[in-house]
Amino acid sequence: MTREQYILATQHNNLPRAENAQLYPVGIYGWRKRCLYFFVLLLLVTMIVNLAMTIWILKVMNFTVDGMGNLRVTKKGIRLEGISEFLLPLYVKEIHSRKDSPLVLQSDRNVTVNARNHMGQLTGQLTVGADAVEAQCKRFEVRASEDGRVLFSADEDEITIGAEKLKVTGTEGAVFGHSVETPHIRAEPSQDLRLESPTRSLIMEAPRGVQVSAAAGDFKATCRKELHLQSTEGEIFLNADTIRLGNLPTGSFSPSSPSSSSHSRQTVYELCVCPNGKLYLSPAGVGSTCQSSSNICLWS
Repeated sequence: MTREQYILATQHNNLPRAENAQLYPVGIYGWRKRCLYFFVLLLLVTMIVNLAMTIWILKVMNFTVDGMGNLRVTKKGIRLEGISEFLLPLYVKEIHSRKDSPLVLQSDRNVTVNARNHMGQLTGQLTVGADAVEAQCKRFEVRASEDGRVLFSADEDEITIGAEKLKVTGTEGAVFGHSVETPHIRAEPSQDLRLESPTRSLIMEAPRGVQVSAAAGDFKATCRKELHLQSTEGEIFLNADTIRLGNLPTGSFSPSSPSSSSHSRQTVYELCVCPNGKLYLSPAGVGSTCQSSSNICLWS
Protein backbone atom coordinates (compact mmCIF):
# COMPACT_ATOMS: atom_id res chain seq x y z
CA MET A 1 0.00 0.00 0.00
CA THR A 2 1.33 3.28 -1.03
CA ARG A 3 1.36 6.37 1.16
CA GLU A 4 -1.45 8.02 -0.77
CA GLN A 5 -3.72 4.98 -0.39
CA TYR A 6 -3.11 4.81 3.33
CA ILE A 7 -4.05 8.45 3.80
CA LEU A 8 -7.30 8.05 1.80
CA ALA A 9 -8.20 4.93 3.78
CA THR A 10 -7.75 6.49 7.12
CA GLN A 11 -9.65 9.73 6.42
CA HIS A 12 -13.03 7.97 6.56
CA ASN A 13 -12.23 6.18 9.86
CA ASN A 14 -11.77 9.27 12.07
CA LEU A 15 -13.71 9.32 15.34
CA PRO A 16 -16.42 11.92 15.65
CA ARG A 17 -15.62 14.92 17.82
CA ALA A 18 -17.68 15.85 20.81
CA GLU A 19 -19.84 18.85 20.22
CA ASN A 20 -19.61 20.19 23.79
CA ALA A 21 -15.76 20.14 24.16
CA GLN A 22 -14.41 22.91 26.60
CA LEU A 23 -11.18 24.92 26.01
CA TYR A 24 -8.92 25.78 29.07
CA PRO A 25 -6.58 28.75 28.42
CA VAL A 26 -2.99 28.52 29.81
CA GLY A 27 -1.40 31.64 31.58
CA ILE A 28 -2.29 34.55 33.96
CA TYR A 29 -5.04 36.86 32.88
CA GLY A 30 -7.23 39.54 34.36
CA TRP A 31 -6.59 41.19 37.77
CA ARG A 32 -3.90 38.65 38.69
CA LYS A 33 -1.83 39.77 35.74
CA ARG A 34 -2.27 43.43 36.67
CA CYS A 35 -1.27 42.75 40.33
CA LEU A 36 1.82 40.88 39.18
CA TYR A 37 2.90 43.77 36.98
CA PHE A 38 2.23 46.20 39.83
CA PHE A 39 4.44 44.25 42.28
CA VAL A 40 7.19 43.89 39.71
CA LEU A 41 7.09 47.66 39.09
CA LEU A 42 7.08 48.39 42.85
CA LEU A 43 10.09 46.11 43.36
CA LEU A 44 11.91 47.84 40.54
CA VAL A 45 11.21 51.29 42.04
CA THR A 46 12.34 50.10 45.49
CA MET A 47 15.59 48.77 44.05
CA ILE A 48 16.25 52.04 42.26
CA VAL A 49 15.55 54.05 45.46
CA ASN A 50 17.82 51.79 47.52
CA LEU A 51 20.58 52.08 44.99
CA ALA A 52 20.24 55.86 44.95
CA MET A 53 20.28 56.04 48.77
CA THR A 54 23.36 53.79 48.92
CA ILE A 55 25.20 55.97 46.43
CA TRP A 56 24.18 59.09 48.38
CA ILE A 57 25.39 57.62 51.71
CA LEU A 58 28.69 56.60 50.14
CA LYS A 59 29.08 60.10 48.76
CA VAL A 60 28.16 61.92 51.97
CA MET A 61 30.21 59.67 54.29
CA ASN A 62 33.11 59.79 51.86
CA PHE A 63 33.54 56.04 51.66
CA THR A 64 36.62 54.99 49.74
CA VAL A 65 38.67 51.86 49.36
CA ASP A 66 41.02 53.02 52.17
CA GLY A 67 38.35 54.00 54.71
CA MET A 68 35.57 56.42 55.53
CA GLY A 69 35.92 60.22 55.69
CA ASN A 70 38.88 61.18 57.94
CA LEU A 71 39.23 57.56 58.98
CA ARG A 72 41.78 55.57 57.01
CA VAL A 73 42.53 51.89 57.45
CA THR A 74 46.20 51.12 56.90
CA LYS A 75 48.44 48.12 57.45
CA LYS A 76 49.64 49.52 60.80
CA GLY A 77 46.17 50.35 62.12
CA ILE A 78 43.61 53.15 61.84
CA ARG A 79 44.52 56.71 60.89
CA LEU A 80 42.40 59.74 61.80
CA GLU A 81 42.86 63.09 60.12
CA GLY A 82 41.45 66.37 61.45
CA ILE A 83 39.35 66.81 64.60
CA SER A 84 37.72 63.67 66.04
CA GLU A 85 35.19 63.40 68.85
CA PHE A 86 34.67 60.30 70.98
CA LEU A 87 31.44 60.12 72.97
CA LEU A 88 32.19 56.72 74.53
CA PRO A 89 35.37 55.19 75.96
CA LEU A 90 38.21 54.56 73.51
CA TYR A 91 40.34 51.43 73.93
CA VAL A 92 43.57 51.48 71.93
CA LYS A 93 47.09 50.15 72.26
CA GLU A 94 48.99 53.13 70.83
CA ILE A 95 48.09 56.65 69.68
CA HIS A 96 50.44 58.52 67.33
CA SER A 97 50.16 61.88 65.63
CA ARG A 98 51.37 62.83 62.20
CA LYS A 99 55.06 63.56 61.80
CA ASP A 100 54.45 67.22 60.98
CA SER A 101 51.75 67.99 63.58
CA PRO A 102 51.29 67.59 67.34
CA LEU A 103 48.79 65.36 69.11
CA VAL A 104 46.09 67.36 70.93
CA LEU A 105 43.67 65.83 73.46
CA GLN A 106 40.94 68.30 74.39
CA SER A 107 37.98 68.10 76.76
CA ASP A 108 35.52 70.56 78.26
CA ARG A 109 36.20 69.27 81.79
CA ASN A 110 39.30 67.12 82.11
CA VAL A 111 41.37 64.51 80.30
CA THR A 112 41.94 61.26 82.18
CA VAL A 113 44.26 58.46 81.07
CA ASN A 114 43.90 55.15 82.95
CA ALA A 115 46.15 52.10 82.94
CA ARG A 116 44.83 48.72 84.07
CA ASN A 117 46.31 45.27 84.50
CA HIS A 118 45.06 41.98 83.05
CA MET A 119 42.49 41.71 85.86
CA GLY A 120 41.00 45.12 85.08
CA GLN A 121 42.38 46.78 88.23
CA LEU A 122 43.50 50.40 88.02
CA THR A 123 47.32 50.63 88.25
CA GLY A 124 47.96 54.18 87.03
CA GLN A 125 46.00 57.34 86.32
CA LEU A 126 46.87 60.71 84.83
CA THR A 127 44.27 63.48 85.11
CA VAL A 128 44.65 66.89 83.48
CA GLY A 129 42.05 69.25 84.93
CA ALA A 130 41.33 72.95 85.01
CA ASP A 131 43.00 73.44 88.41
CA ALA A 132 45.69 70.77 88.62
CA VAL A 133 47.47 67.90 86.92
CA GLU A 134 47.29 64.75 89.05
CA ALA A 135 49.23 61.52 88.60
CA GLN A 136 48.36 58.44 90.65
CA CYS A 137 50.76 55.53 90.35
CA LYS A 138 53.33 53.55 92.30
CA ARG A 139 56.29 55.39 90.76
CA PHE A 140 56.43 58.56 88.64
CA GLU A 141 59.46 59.13 86.41
CA VAL A 142 60.62 61.82 83.99
CA ARG A 143 63.40 60.69 81.63
CA ALA A 144 65.69 62.55 79.25
CA SER A 145 64.94 62.26 75.56
CA GLU A 146 68.55 61.70 74.50
CA ASP A 147 70.01 59.00 76.75
CA GLY A 148 66.91 57.99 78.72
CA ARG A 149 68.39 58.76 82.15
CA VAL A 150 66.02 59.55 84.98
CA LEU A 151 65.65 63.30 85.57
CA PHE A 152 62.93 63.09 88.22
CA SER A 153 61.38 60.16 90.04
CA ALA A 154 58.96 59.99 92.95
CA ASP A 155 57.44 57.17 94.97
CA GLU A 156 56.10 56.67 98.48
CA ASP A 157 59.58 56.53 100.05
CA GLU A 158 61.67 59.18 98.29
CA ILE A 159 61.94 61.75 95.52
CA THR A 160 65.04 61.63 93.30
CA ILE A 161 66.26 64.44 91.04
CA GLY A 162 68.82 63.26 88.53
CA ALA A 163 69.43 66.52 86.67
CA GLU A 164 72.90 68.04 86.67
CA LYS A 165 71.63 71.24 88.29
CA LEU A 166 68.58 72.05 90.42
CA LYS A 167 67.70 75.74 90.15
CA VAL A 168 65.10 77.49 92.32
CA THR A 169 64.27 80.95 90.98
CA GLY A 170 61.57 81.95 93.49
CA THR A 171 62.09 85.04 95.60
CA GLU A 172 61.44 83.11 98.82
CA GLY A 173 63.78 80.26 97.85
CA ALA A 174 63.10 76.65 98.81
CA VAL A 175 61.43 75.62 102.07
CA PHE A 176 62.18 72.19 103.57
CA GLY A 177 60.16 70.93 106.51
CA HIS A 178 62.84 68.42 107.56
CA SER A 179 66.52 67.75 107.07
CA VAL A 180 68.33 68.07 103.74
CA GLU A 181 71.26 65.77 103.01
CA THR A 182 73.82 66.87 100.44
CA PRO A 183 77.61 66.48 100.14
CA HIS A 184 78.15 69.91 98.60
CA ILE A 185 76.48 73.33 98.74
CA ARG A 186 77.77 75.82 96.19
CA ALA A 187 76.62 79.22 95.00
CA GLU A 188 76.54 80.29 91.37
CA PRO A 189 79.61 81.95 89.89
CA SER A 190 80.02 85.59 91.01
CA GLN A 191 77.29 85.09 93.62
CA ASP A 192 77.46 84.88 97.42
CA LEU A 193 76.37 81.83 99.38
CA ARG A 194 74.28 82.72 102.42
CA LEU A 195 72.92 80.42 105.11
CA GLU A 196 70.40 82.22 107.29
CA SER A 197 67.88 81.44 110.00
CA PRO A 198 65.71 84.57 110.46
CA THR A 199 64.14 83.68 113.82
CA ARG A 200 66.08 80.71 115.23
CA SER A 201 69.58 79.30 115.47
CA LEU A 202 71.76 78.01 112.66
CA ILE A 203 73.59 74.82 113.64
CA MET A 204 76.33 73.13 111.61
CA GLU A 205 77.38 69.72 112.94
CA ALA A 206 79.70 67.05 111.62
CA PRO A 207 81.21 64.11 113.52
CA ARG A 208 84.60 64.40 111.82
CA GLY A 209 84.90 68.16 111.76
CA VAL A 210 83.54 71.35 110.21
CA GLN A 211 85.85 73.28 107.92
CA VAL A 212 85.21 76.84 106.80
CA SER A 213 87.67 78.20 104.24
CA ALA A 214 87.92 81.52 102.41
CA ALA A 215 90.70 81.09 99.85
CA ALA A 216 90.60 84.63 98.44
CA GLY A 217 88.81 86.67 101.10
CA ASP A 218 88.15 87.28 104.76
CA PHE A 219 86.37 85.13 107.31
CA LYS A 220 84.15 87.17 109.61
CA ALA A 221 82.05 86.01 112.55
CA THR A 222 79.75 88.60 114.12
CA CYS A 223 77.30 88.19 116.99
CA ARG A 224 75.35 90.44 119.32
CA LYS A 225 76.29 88.65 122.54
CA GLU A 226 79.07 86.22 123.42
CA LEU A 227 81.20 84.39 120.86
CA HIS A 228 82.29 81.04 122.27
CA LEU A 229 85.20 78.99 120.94
CA GLN A 230 85.26 75.69 122.78
CA SER A 231 87.34 72.57 122.36
CA THR A 232 86.54 69.76 124.78
CA GLU A 233 89.67 67.65 124.22
CA GLY A 234 91.97 69.57 121.90
CA GLU A 235 93.27 73.12 121.74
CA ILE A 236 92.36 76.37 120.03
CA PHE A 237 95.19 77.27 117.67
CA LEU A 238 95.56 80.74 116.17
CA ASN A 239 98.19 80.89 113.45
CA ALA A 240 98.78 84.28 111.83
CA ASP A 241 101.51 86.85 111.33
CA THR A 242 99.57 89.37 113.36
CA ILE A 243 96.97 88.73 116.05
CA ARG A 244 94.97 91.72 117.22
CA LEU A 245 92.53 91.98 120.12
CA GLY A 246 90.62 95.24 119.95
CA ASN A 247 88.58 97.09 122.59
CA LEU A 248 90.23 95.33 125.52
CA PRO A 249 89.74 97.10 128.88
CA THR A 250 92.78 98.92 130.28
CA GLY A 251 93.71 98.64 133.92
CA SER A 252 95.07 101.53 136.01
CA PHE A 253 98.60 101.40 137.34
CA SER A 254 100.22 103.67 139.91
CA PRO A 255 104.01 103.70 139.39
CA SER A 256 106.15 103.42 142.53
CA SER A 257 109.21 105.14 141.09
CA PRO A 258 109.18 108.86 140.24
CA SER A 259 111.02 108.25 136.99
CA SER A 260 108.00 106.55 135.56
CA SER A 261 105.90 109.69 135.81
CA SER A 262 107.96 111.41 133.16
CA HIS A 263 106.19 109.44 130.45
CA SER A 264 103.11 111.44 129.46
CA ARG A 265 101.72 108.80 127.12
CA GLN A 266 101.75 105.07 127.62
CA THR A 267 102.51 103.14 124.39
CA VAL A 268 103.40 99.71 125.71
CA TYR A 269 100.92 97.48 127.56
CA GLU A 270 100.99 94.12 129.16
CA LEU A 271 98.33 91.51 128.36
CA CYS A 272 96.83 90.14 131.54
CA VAL A 273 94.42 87.27 132.18
CA CYS A 274 91.92 87.11 135.03
CA PRO A 275 91.18 83.82 136.78
CA ASN A 276 87.88 83.63 134.94
CA GLY A 277 89.68 83.93 131.59
CA LYS A 278 89.00 87.60 130.92
CA LEU A 279 91.76 89.53 129.12
CA TYR A 280 92.71 93.11 129.81
CA LEU A 281 95.60 95.47 129.23
CA SER A 282 97.84 96.84 131.91
CA PRO A 283 100.48 99.56 131.41
CA ALA A 284 103.85 97.89 131.09
CA GLY A 285 106.49 98.54 133.69
CA VAL A 286 109.85 97.21 134.72
CA GLY A 287 108.11 94.20 136.18
CA SER A 288 104.67 92.69 135.75
CA THR A 289 101.86 95.12 136.47
CA CYS A 290 98.94 92.69 136.17
CA GLN A 291 98.70 92.11 139.90
CA SER A 292 98.70 95.83 140.70
CA SER A 293 95.82 96.60 138.25
CA SER A 294 93.66 93.62 138.99
CA ASN A 295 90.62 95.75 139.81
CA ILE A 296 89.12 94.75 136.43
CA CYS A 297 89.02 91.12 137.53
CA LEU A 298 87.11 92.13 140.67
CA TRP A 299 84.33 93.78 138.70
CA SER A 300 84.06 91.14 135.96
